[in-house]
Amino acid sequence: MSQIYNSKKIIYLADDDEDDRLLFLDAVQELSLPVTVNTAEDGHQLLSALNKAGERLPEIIFLDINMPVKNGFECLEEIRRGTLPFSGVKVIMLSTSSNAENINRSFELGADYYAVKPSTFKALKDLLQSVMEMDWSIPGRNKAEFLLV
Repeated sequence: MSQIYNSKKIIYLADDDEDDRLLFLDAVQELSLPVTVNTAEDGHQLLSALNKAGERLPEIIFLDINMPVKNGFECLEEIRRGTLPFSGVKVIMLSTSSNAENINRSFELGADYYAVKPSTFKALKDLLQSVMEMDWSIPGRNKAEFLLV
């Protein structure tokens, strides 16, 4: 589990691809976002970290779908089950796929958004900037705005 400390918001990224994790961290640093980023290599590691987080829960989890040990869908199910203290954390599913089945399943399981992994560093920075500027206080999820592009 690695961390970058900037301050304020806490974000978790669960992704088994080390290059994707490093690019995410680089984008956060380059944007000078006021966040602390914790990373996990798989879903099991993410859930363990969340269970140990105590009161310092993340505001947002970026969750890759295809991971070993426990995939993103399995993690999302546990997060949204409601029995855990982090059931209200915002979750953005990440995937290289824009497969409608994955998008629909993510929505049905309670993800807040679905994002196709950007193919360029600039696009990743744009995605992160957009997410950080979202007004998360607006209640409810909107299926028409579920897919982030």
